[in-house]
Amino acid sequence: MAIEIERKFLVRGEGWRRQARGSHYRQGYLTVDPERTVRVRVAGEKAFLTIKGKSHGMSRSEFEYPIPFDEAIEMLESLCHKPLIEKFRYQVCYRGHRWEVDEFEGDNQGLILAEIELARIDEEVELPPWADREVTDDPRYYNASLSRNPFCNWAEKEITPATKNTDRLARKE
Repeated sequence: MAIEIERKFLVRGEGWRRQARGSHYRQGYLTVDPERTVRVRVAGEKAFLTIKGKSHGMSRSEFEYPIPFDEAIEMLESLCHKPLIEKFRYQVCYRGHRWEVDEFEGDNQGLILAEIELARIDEEVELPPWADREVTDDPRYYNASLSRNPFCNWAEKEITPATKNTDRLARKE
C-alpha cells in the first residue's frame, strides 16, 4: 500500500522565493468525504487521478495514476466540485529536503502553504525560516476542504496574520 506522510505549514515572508521553481496546478475533487477523496489534477502538461484515504495524523494511503490530459480537463470542467483549486506549486530545497510551497489563486488567493513529504513519521526535519505555524492536523488547510470552503469565505476571526499573506496580496492589487 502507498502511504503519504506529510507535514504542512503556513508560510511567512518571501525568503523561500529566491530558489523556488514552480508550475501551475489546477485540481478538482470527484468525491470528498471523511473516508476518502478522489482528485483530478493537471500539473503543467501532465494529468493525474489520485485517491487518498482517511488521514491518521500526518499519514494516509495514497494512490496516483497518470491519465490523458484531455480527459483530465474534461473531468475538471464537467465532473469536479467547484470551485477548483488553482495554485502555483514551487519546489524549494532546504537542508537536504524538498519542500513544496503552494501559492493559491482564485477563491484561495492570499493563502501560502508549505508541505514536506517524509519517509517515516518520526523523521527529523529542520524547518526553514519561512515555515510558520504547523497546520498538519487542521483540516481547513487540506486542499479538499479548500475546495468546499475557500479561503475567501473564512471569517476574519479565523484568519490570523500568519494565515493571510497580506504583503503578497498588496503587491498583486
